[in-house]
Amino acid sequence: MAGGNSPCASCKLLRRRCAKDCIFAPYFPSDDPHKFATVHKVFGASNVSKMLQELPLHQRSDAVSSLVYEASARMRDPVYGCVGAISYLQSQVSQLQMQLAVAQAEILCIQMQQEPAAASSLATIQPTLSVDDKSFLFNNSQLIGNNNINQLSQLFNYSASSTNNVINDYSLRDRESLWT
Repeated sequence: MAGGNSPCASCKLLRRRCAKDCIFAPYFPSDDPHKFATVHKVFGASNVSKMLQELPLHQRSDAVSSLVYEASARMRDPVYGCVGAISYLQSQVSQLQMQLAVAQAEILCIQMQQEPAAASSLATIQPTLSVDDKSFLFNNSQLIGNNNINQLSQLFNYSASSTNNVINDYSLRDRESLWT
């Protein structure tokens, strides 16, 4: 029993008497019935009981936390569950990386326009937007619209003609043909 004579949330929901050795009592207290109700809807009380019995005592609390999180995610998104949330966050990270790369390209372009006399000395300095960043942009071009792609390719053509070590025009033309 959890805390005196009050049954745990699982025994309350299942309408049974809570025994002293109830496997659910330490993890599903009576003051939070929604937690067990969600886990029960997704996994079933019998399956949760079997999972907890197979685990050592020191791992059960973490397992219950994971079950509650997964069950909550499944209730919000029955098809994808946690994977849907992870995919959404990964797409946000990709979009933010794209925005950062565009901003870096714009900064490089502005720097190159402001210092045309120093362009020859910039050939020896590593540019703000590296070749890896640019290939990231080209490989993830589906995240941005065609107008932005054309603007990016113009920026890259400018920076490629201004600095000798950024990207050659031939490979840029090949990649542009994929977008049109």
